[in-house]
Amino acid sequence: MSEPVTLPTLLGDYPVTRALRRGELTSPTVRLDFADVASPAAAFKRAVRGLEFDVAELAIVTFLLARAHGAPLVLLPAVVLGRFQHGYLVYNSERGPLRPSDLPGRRVGVRSYSVTTGTWVRGILTEEWGVNPETITWITFEEPHVAEFRDPPGVQRARPGQELLPMLLDGEIDAAIVSGREPADPRVVPLIPDPAGAARAWYEKYQAIHVNHMVTVKASLSGSQPAVVAEVYRLLAESKRLAGPPSASAVVDTTPFGLEANRRNLEIAVDYVYRQRMIPRRFTVDELFDDVTRALD
Repeated sequence: MSEPVTLPTLLGDYPVTRALRRGELTSPTVRLDFADVASPAAAFKRAVRGLEFDVAELAIVTFLLARAHGAPLVLLPAVVLGRFQHGYLVYNSERGPLRPSDLPGRRVGVRSYSVTTGTWVRGILTEEWGVNPETITWITFEEPHVAEFRDPPGVQRARPGQELLPMLLDGEIDAAIVSGREPADPRVVPLIPDPAGAARAWYEKYQAIHVNHMVTVKASLSGSQPAVVAEVYRLLAESKRLAGPPSASAVVDTTPFGLEANRRNLEIAVDYVYRQRMIPRRFTVDELFDDVTRALD
């Protein structure tokens, strides 16, 4: 029997990937060589600039920007991280009340303008609150993952050494978009009222989820070794199955697999990114895949 194909891989440890990451699930034909990183996001630049990984988890906005600038990557129909973003826009309640409609003319901090959470939040502000993101001054702390992307007017870089939460608590910014864990400081609270209820209402209105991270593969791998790509997807799907169904309290499955299960999610994501003038045209969902990955289910 031939040795399995080894694929440099960037993939986080989530419920749906845990069996795979912990070696409980293996393949006789494919070995995933996981990058040793603190978090997948820390290596997104390496994935899109240096194309270091054959298989790479990417934030959906990072993928769309990379694709717009010619990166030879294609999607697998596998969401490994999804969540509704309404609770990640926060403010310092100690400084008095603040509503989404108060944000025009204010300063809002975000790690980088092109991060996926920020893009979803700007779309929510536009669609649900009538707030034009261009009326807000965005304060950023990092460069984009995609080297070719240029921040739009109205984006300012924080001074070296400044940090998001201290700036929020000191009043140097009026609100912030956080990612990952919500801040533990009791003064820092969601700006959108009842974010869980707002998320349910958003889902009922759009019948979609907020995709954060999906899995991609190099187009060259998909073109030359379609059976290997199919086996990668099989492993991911089996790992998700082993994780069990979503909790009873979940509004919806936020890690859907399959092209049709993600078509609406991706349509909305592309629309938000295009309407924020981050990509030059609306991609169709099908062109985010190739003939191999489009057929996976």
